Amino acid sequence: MTPDSLSCLRFRFIGECNLDVRVVLLEEATPPMKIETGHQDTVHDVTMDYYGKRLATACSDNTIKIIGVCNSASQHLATLSGHQGPVWQVAWAHPKFGSILASCSYDGLVIIWKEGNQNEWSQAHVFSDDHKSSMDSIAWAPHELGLYLACGSSDGNISVFTARADGGWDTARIDQAHAVGVTLVSWDPSTSPGVFVGSGMLQPVQKLVSSGCDNTMKVWKLQSGSWKLDCFPALQMHTDWVRDVAWAPNLGLPKSTIANASQDGTVIIWTLTRDGEKKWEGKIMKDFKNPVWRVSWSLTGSILAAADGNNNVTLWKEAENGEWQQVTAVEP
Repeated sequence: MTPDSLSCLRFRFIGECNLDVRVVLLEEATPPMKIETGHQDTVHDVTMDYYGKRLATACSDNTIKIIGVCNSASQHLATLSGHQGPVWQVAWAHPKFGSILASCSYDGLVIIWKEGNQNEWSQAHVFSDDHKSSMDSIAWAPHELGLYLACGSSDGNISVFTARADGGWDTARIDQAHAVGVTLVSWDPSTSPGVFVGSGMLQPVQKLVSSGCDNTMKVWKLQSGSWKLDCFPALQMHTDWVRDVAWAPNLGLPKSTIANASQDGTVIIWTLTRDGEKKWEGKIMKDFKNPVWRVSWSLTGSILAAADGNNNVTLWKEAENGEWQQVTAVEP
C-alpha cells in the first residue's frame, strides 16, 4: 500500500496504554505523532473529534484531558474532573449537537460534558442511578438517528440514553446482555446495507453490537420501542473475553461487517449479507498469539487497525480472495 492510499485514513485508536499516547494519524501520510498527555497514570482511551483537531483522553488518574493537535504540534486545552475512579472511555458527539463529550468510569457514572466558551467545559448531565457497577463502554449513535448514547456495564446490562428536546433524557435498558459483564458497545452505521445497489433509499434501523466477558458478541435491534436480540444464537468463536468490538462503516454495499478482538489473541471478522439467510458468519483474521486490545476501522471501512499485547499496531485489508492481509505496521 502506497502512502497516497493511506492518506484518507483516520482511526480512533491508541497504540499502547501508558503515560504517553501514540495516535495513528495518517491523513497526511506522516509518521505517527507522539503526544505527552500530562496524565499521572495509565491512559485507557483516546478519541478524536469530528474535525480531527482535538483529542480526548481517559485515564486512571480520574481525569479527562482535551488536547489540540495541529500538524506535528499538540497543546493542552482542558482537564475535566468529576469522576471518582479510573475513566475507561470517552466519546465525542457529532458537532451538529454542539461540542459534547461523554465519559464512563469505574465509579459507575456516565457524564455528559458540554463546552460553553472555548475550552470551558461543564457537566451537562450525570447518569448515576442506572448501574451499580463499573461503566466500561460508551458509544454515540450515528447522528442521523438523533442524540443516543449506548452504555455497557460490568453488571451485565446495557443502557441507551436518548436526549429529549426539553433537555432531559429517556432511558431504555437491555438487562443481562452479558451475564458476567459488558466490555464494549458499537452502533450499526446509519447507511443501510444495499442502498446503493437496491431500488431507492432504505430507512435506517437502530442496531447495536455488544461484547462481553462471556466470550460472546451479540447484535441488538430496536423493535416497537424495545431492544431485542437480533442474532440467534449469540456469536461465539473466542475462548476468552472479547476485549473490543467495532461495526464497520458501510458504503451502501450489500454486506455488514463487524470486527472483534479478544484476550485469546484472535481478531474475528463477522459478515452478514443482505440477501442471505440473516446469519452472521465469522472468520479468524489473525491469531496474534497475544491479547488484542483494540480494533478500529478506517473512515471507509476498508482498512482495519489492530493493537496487540506486544504494543504493535498493524493495518489489515481484505484481499480479493477473501483473506485478510497486513498492509503496513505503525512504527513506534
